[in-house]
Amino acid sequence: MKYEIAVLDGDGIGPEICAGALRVLEKIGQKYQHIFNFTHFDIGGCAIDKWGEPLPRKTVDGCLKSDSVLLGAVGGYKWDSLSGDKRPEKGLLGIRKAMGLYSNVRPAKLWKSLAEASPLKRELVKDGVEIIIVRELTGGIYFGKRESGVDETGAEFASDTEKYTVPEIERIMKIACELALKRGKKVVSVDKANVLESSRLWRRTVHAYAQKYYPEITVEDVLVDNMAMQIVKNPAQFDVVVTSNIFGDILSDEAAQVTGSIGMLASSSLGDGTRGLYEPIHGSAPDIAGKDIANPIATILAAAMMLRDSFGLTEEYAAIENAVQKTLDGGWRTADIFKEGDKKVGCAKMAELIAENI
Repeated sequence: MKYEIAVLDGDGIGPEICAGALRVLEKIGQKYQHIFNFTHFDIGGCAIDKWGEPLPRKTVDGCLKSDSVLLGAVGGYKWDSLSGDKRPEKGLLGIRKAMGLYSNVRPAKLWKSLAEASPLKRELVKDGVEIIIVRELTGGIYFGKRESGVDETGAEFASDTEKYTVPEIERIMKIACELALKRGKKVVSVDKANVLESSRLWRRTVHAYAQKYYPEITVEDVLVDNMAMQIVKNPAQFDVVVTSNIFGDILSDEAAQVTGSIGMLASSSLGDGTRGLYEPIHGSAPDIAGKDIANPIATILAAAMMLRDSFGLTEEYAAIENAVQKTLDGGWRTADIFKEGDKKVGCAKMAELIAENI
């Protein structure tokens, strides 16, 4: 089979981790007789420097013509002084919107070989942790009305509006329920319904939708502040979690750290079709860019998710996961997950080892 993949290397460590993922995909192609054509496009800070905007039209068109998209990371302190509509992150929000990607699935998995890397006490994670956070991606406060100015008292103000519609909530709930059917048939919905009107609509909608279309699914409500506490108190109690854009953004990073390192976790963003955007959940880490010490595993696992979720290549997906596990079992570690007694390697070498274990 032949697949066209748009690669958005982005900023900071983005080019390094993407290079590692492409190396692994090339090995998959050799073993399973697939052809992966990679076309690189600019996004984020590098696009600002080159084209004067974070999301050039050429990038949007290239992504829409591809079978799927692999993204590294965007942003960095170099562009911190730019106005909101010109910042690198605007490119990320824009490409998600342009591709119609309204769901972000972020598995937070504690790999057996990395149990000691978790900052939590061993008794809290000894039974394993795998939380799948389903985050609404194109609505809420990140896409709501923005205002700034001076009010009637002369004080400077700024505001961002949290807004959701019933269809937006229903379609993200459908994805969560479909995942839950394959797992424990339980969904935890996270909101702030004791304070926010938007959360009260969220809560009513997720329950009504599940009762109507997925009666076998149990839905539990958890307030976002309690959820933040429970993730570090007893993370193993959670399976599939569905929540809004801003809450999902924050909670998924917290869950990632519980599993040992944010450098280990991938994510997929999907809409109604098979074309998706696959990326690590970590940032661009400009402080370590170009030093060959970044962890490429999250991006490699994102590429694996692409094979499974966009291309239907389940055996190839499993081959990458198994190769990652074998490499970790061999004691190989990048700096972020290294401890005394491990074998420390750089970004390129880690990708090479994983490719060799395919």
